Amino acid sequence: MKNTRILLLSLLIFNCNHSENKKETEPIPEVKQEVTPVLNLKQANTLADLPLHCINTEYPNRLSQTLGGDEDLKPPTQLHPAFYGCFDWHSAVHGHWSLVSLLKSFPDIHNAEAIKQKLLNNISKENIDAEVQYFYGKHNKSYERTYGWAWLLKLAETIHTWDDETARQLETNLQPLTDLIIEKYMEFLPKLNYPLRVGTHANTAFGLSFAYDYAETINHDPLKSAIKDRAMFFYLKDENCPMSWEPSGSDFLSPCLEEAALMKRLLPIGEFKPWLEAFLPQLKDKNFKLEVGVVSDRTDGHLVHLDGVNFSRAWSLNKIVDGLPEYAHLKNIANQHINYSLPSIVGDSYEGGHWLGSFAIYALNSTVE
Repeated sequence: MKNTRILLLSLLIFNCNHSENKKETEPIPEVKQEVTPVLNLKQANTLADLPLHCINTEYPNRLSQTLGGDEDLKPPTQLHPAFYGCFDWHSAVHGHWSLVSLLKSFPDIHNAEAIKQKLLNNISKENIDAEVQYFYGKHNKSYERTYGWAWLLKLAETIHTWDDETARQLETNLQPLTDLIIEKYMEFLPKLNYPLRVGTHANTAFGLSFAYDYAETINHDPLKSAIKDRAMFFYLKDENCPMSWEPSGSDFLSPCLEEAALMKRLLPIGEFKPWLEAFLPQLKDKNFKLEVGVVSDRTDGHLVHLDGVNFSRAWSLNKIVDGLPEYAHLKNIANQHINYSLPSIVGDSYEGGHWLGSFAIYALNSTVE
């Protein structure tokens, strides 16, 4: 009996060791290497058509307006003479950003002079003065906070860095609204005790990232300081962000990756690396995988948001990877996300077309930064 037990124990040990050795020698499945998407002139011409078809299209329109009385019932062109198209205010803003970004990168884009004239007509001094006055309305102080604010500053930043005569006139015209949005950020941030960790418009990290980019570009120290103060308060001690919970059904931003991309902007590399390892430890694993946001119906205005989450994940991952060679494998995931959603942008329905082009352009720009 004793010998039988010894024999069984020996077989058990042998089988365990054999199993362990088998695991060690099993080849790791090869990860498909995605082609790095690069924005070219042909794509730029196609992507420019999306905002050109909507920035001066008044209806359909979602005003997101609080009515204080009958006097507030006005058509979009009167309420927002600069940014009335593309279905809603923030989409009109980043529709204009798309055109500026494309003109800046591709001066030979089709109908460049006509596009410049359209920008000058919309972002005129008179139109921007009217936009500013709207924000002074009793019920409009928090209008488009902070998603629309963030895109307005991204538009201002890109105009500022565009070396063109048209840009100088646009920057001058836009400046009163730019200054107002900065004031609004400065007033609002100290009052915000808790960040909004959502995958849609109100995401705090996204709003702070674009605002910080503007502040850094023009060297606006008070705004940079205000953003950094709140971001450190909100996020510095965060750990183990639940990436497995993402995305929600109509997300177009990744709460975890937007936060990480913001902190990459704000922390020195030596401080960011340990923060990232605590916040998203799985990203350092070279076998880390992240399934794209799968879109089941691109004619549904909410379900198509998941194309947006693919683009925004890509730009966040590319921001995180920059200067960190140990995370270089994440570039392939970023490329995978762009390559899944980019083909659907051309000829897409209006529900996606009024905003997804901007997301695609920003994501494509991130692959070469």
